[in-house]
Amino acid sequence: MSAAIRVRPPRELRAARRPRQHRCWGHLIAAPLWPLHGANLGTLLRTCDAVGACLAVPPFRWVDEALARGNTLRRPGCVHRVGSPLRWLAAERAGGARILGVELADEAVRLGDLPAARGRTVVLLGHESSGIPPEALDQLDAAVEIPMIGHGQSLNVAVAGSLVLYKLAGML
Repeated sequence: MSAAIRVRPPRELRAARRPRQHRCWGHLIAAPLWPLHGANLGTLLRTCDAVGACLAVPPFRWVDEALARGNTLRRPGCVHRVGSPLRWLAAERAGGARILGVELADEAVRLGDLPAARGRTVVLLGHESSGIPPEALDQLDAAVEIPMIGHGQSLNVAVAGSLVLYKLAGML
C-alpha cells in the first residue's frame, strides 16, 4: 500500500516562496502583442509571476482593464508597456534579446526539445486565429511549436504562453 499524499497548507506554501514581489529581472518576457481576448492577459500575468517573467503588452486602451479583470495576484505584476510592437521587437533584438515566436513553422523547435533560456528571451505570442503577423516573423530567432494531436488548430494565448514560459524557466 502506498503512503498517503500530504497536501501542504497555505502557510507552509507561503513560507517556501519568495517573501516579496520580484523586481524586473529582464530574463523572460511574455509578449502577447496582438491579443484577441482580454481575459488571457491576466491569466498570462499570473504565469509570469509564477516563473519570474515579465509581461509586455500593446498600447490598447482596454489592456489595463483586461489585466485587472483576469489578474488575481495580490501585488502588481511586472508589466512593460510597448508602443509600437514592431519597433519594440527590433529594439529588443538589437539589444541582444533572443526572440522566440510560438508559431507553427517548418523549422520550429518542438516544445519538449526547447532548452531553458540562458539570456534575455522574449516569447512572442500572436493573435489566436491568425498567429504572428508576417511583418513580425522577420524579428524571430526561432519558432516554438506546441505539438497537438487533437482537431484544434491552436491553444489559447494564455495556455500556449504558459507552457513555453515554464519550459524556458527550466521548471518543466
